[in-house]
Amino acid sequence: MNATQTKLPASGSTAANQNDSVSRKYLTFHLAGEEYGIDIRMVREINGVSNITPVPAMPDYVKGVINLRGNVIPIIDLRLKFGMPEAEYNEETCIIVVDVEREVGVVVDSVSEVIDLKGADIKPAPPMGANVDNSYIVGMGSVGDSLKILIDIEKALVGVHVECPDDEEASEE
Repeated sequence: MNATQTKLPASGSTAANQNDSVSRKYLTFHLAGEEYGIDIRMVREINGVSNITPVPAMPDYVKGVINLRGNVIPIIDLRLKFGMPEAEYNEETCIIVVDVEREVGVVVDSVSEVIDLKGADIKPAPPMGANVDNSYIVGMGSVGDSLKILIDIEKALVGVHVECPDDEEASEE
């Protein structure tokens, strides 16, 4: 998918506990050559990277904010959030707007497709060692010969909070 905008259905909660016959849809995307997936119900829309306004005194993975139809949306670079090297944005780079307590944009290298996975297609994430936090990994989705790393985007963004003007106005009312 390129920099075109795509509207997607409303979200629900992610749940790793699925019975084997129930199918769930995941939006897949690339980060540093690996393919990841998030529950499609968390996704609001997909946009190309546009004017990101930097916000001072933020962690390096908080790239800034964008104005999306009058709403100020914080932008998180998932590569940096996951401790991967930074990459230059290009025409394939996308912002996936997700709903995690509020709308947040996450920058990914590219968006692939929406896949259907049954519970039987999802294997537990392998143990990574005591010093590695993989609590946000739901499991490994098996599609043909490939594996997709399925993440709980809410858990992946735990602790990320960017004060935006909309937040201040809402708290004053």
